[in-house]
Amino acid sequence: MSISPFLRSPFTDFTGGMVSHQLLGACQKQEIRYMDCLEAYGLDRGRVKCEHLFHDFHECQTKTLQYKRFAAMRKERERQIAEGKLTGDKKYVTPRIDSY
Repeated sequence: MSISPFLRSPFTDFTGGMVSHQLLGACQKQEIRYMDCLEAYGLDRGRVKCEHLFHDFHECQTKTLQYKRFAAMRKERERQIAEGKLTGDKKYVTPRIDSY
C-alpha cells in the first residue's frame, strides 16, 4: 500500500487531493479519521497504529461484509425454499422499507 507518491512535484501536490471521498462521498467520516490518524503518527507508524481505521474505511468503500450478509441471507432463503418451508406468496416477501 503506497499513499505517498514515488516522485513528488508541484503536479502531484496539486492533483493529490482529487482522489478523495470528502466531496459528497459516503465514506467521508471514515476517510478523515484515517487521514487524521496518519497525520498524527506519520506514514510509517500510522500504518500500524491506524490499521483499524483503515479497515473501517476499506469496508465502507467495498462493502464486503454487507455483501457477505446479503449472500448468507439469500442462501438461507434458497435453502428454506428447497426444503418447502417457504411456498407460494411467502417465497419472495419484500422486506419492510425501514428494515435496512
